[in-house]
Amino acid sequence: GSEFRYSDPIIDDKTVVLAISQSGETADTLAAMEEGRQKGAILWSIVNAIGSQAIRVSDGFISMQTGPEIGVASTKAFTAPLVDQYMLAILLADLRGVIDEKTRRALVADLRLVPDLVGRTLDREDDVAAVAHVLKDIRDCLYLGRGINMPIAYEGALKLKEISYIHAEGYPAGEMKHGPIALIDEHMPVLCLAPKDPWHEKMISQIQQAKARNGIVIAVATDGDELVQGMADHVLWIPETPWMLSPIVTVLPLQMLAYHIAAERGLDVDQPRNLAKSVTVE
Repeated sequence: GSEFRYSDPIIDDKTVVLAISQSGETADTLAAMEEGRQKGAILWSIVNAIGSQAIRVSDGFISMQTGPEIGVASTKAFTAPLVDQYMLAILLADLRGVIDEKTRRALVADLRLVPDLVGRTLDREDDVAAVAHVLKDIRDCLYLGRGINMPIAYEGALKLKEISYIHAEGYPAGEMKHGPIALIDEHMPVLCLAPKDPWHEKMISQIQQAKARNGIVIAVATDGDELVQGMADHVLWIPETPWMLSPIVTVLPLQMLAYHIAAERGLDVDQPRNLAKSVTVE
């Protein structure tokens, strides 16, 4: 939200501005909400800290209900809003009459799978730690994702920067040929988010392109994906997941990877240097 108020956003009284914040006190987020308020927008928020400023100024809010997050680098306060937005989308679609009851029930039924899918993914932490040991001395890393998992590439890169102090860049995989491909060689690890979703075939192509340039490929892939297994140097496996909920699962191995690389490097994962839990000044 830091650039929102400087872009002269085209919003009015029929626009909803949705702010997402762990602390509810982030200066840039609050300023963005105020910009929306001045232009007549309806303000909604998804916040973890009950009673925070973001909740107080909102017309409506969703509580993450994840409990206190002690570490500076957010993990559960990133994942929880993914679930909240999924539920919000179902509710709005239902209220607007754009999905039928059968579809709504199917989407809700998929949501019930999340605890088991997350648990099964977290159970594979030892496999992630083994990959982290191999990668602990890297200097750079490129994260690629497409479609609904493109933002997860950004999150994975951010976590590696935040707690491992390794330069990392998240990028839309479809844009790789427009510049970042020049960086790929035998010294550049490329992490590819390649679950079985509508963009799977495209991500296979990205893996092939990275391997053709001697890149070290780490792939997040769905159990049993022999095609990815045959191409990638390392695979972080996830259980098969409904594609609209896949970011909730694909982000977990990336967060664990950053954690274990930081631990291998002897760093404080809870209090990274130069960072604060809540950025209350601009």
